[in-house]
Amino acid sequence: MQEDNYRHKGMRKLLVEELRNKGISDENVLNAINNVPRHAFLDSSFLDFAYQDKAFPIGSGQTISQPYTVAFQSSLLEIQKNMKVLEIGTGSGYQACVLAEMGAKVFSIERQRKLYMKTKAFLSEFRYHIKTFLGDGNKGLPTFGPFDRIIITAAAPEIPQTLIDQLKIGGMMVIPLSENDDHQTMLRLTKQEDGSMKRETYGDFRFVPMLEGVGND
Repeated sequence: MQEDNYRHKGMRKLLVEELRNKGISDENVLNAINNVPRHAFLDSSFLDFAYQDKAFPIGSGQTISQPYTVAFQSSLLEIQKNMKVLEIGTGSGYQACVLAEMGAKVFSIERQRKLYMKTKAFLSEFRYHIKTFLGDGNKGLPTFGPFDRIIITAAAPEIPQTLIDQLKIGGMMVIPLSENDDHQTMLRLTKQEDGSMKRETYGDFRFVPMLEGVGND
């Protein structure tokens, strides 16, 4: 694992201030962004750019989301300590580590086999105990549910009922729902006593598509 030195920590502080200026106000989220070394999740060639508010490729056709998107989704989740969180789309593992730093117990699914193996090995070196799974995110993890929170980090063509079924009453799901190929609308869904979902809309974002099955890339 790459070292985390004073230079990196200084760059993270600047990133936190940038996110604060862009409207992120949840101190739990900002503290997590400040504490998780994003550069460690990227190839060393990206080291000088790791704390820019930009997405970067991580292989298998996937990206590490820009910090603002990670912070925004994390804020919508309103994480409390020891909440059980299901993440669809492990990717580099950065979002999962931010949630774990916030106090969540994270269960994360990745569908790309090579990326899953790489990230699983990488996360084993970290201080966070994140449970990672290879599988189809649309199916969730019914054996480990129900969950307090569910976060989808890919563009979903629809809201999977299987994931709604794995959400606790009063639980929240944050999901970028595809409106067209160019952008998605960020939604926060809260499960009501009768099983219906209260829907809140939070603007446009861009994500890689959420696909079915398991890939070998």
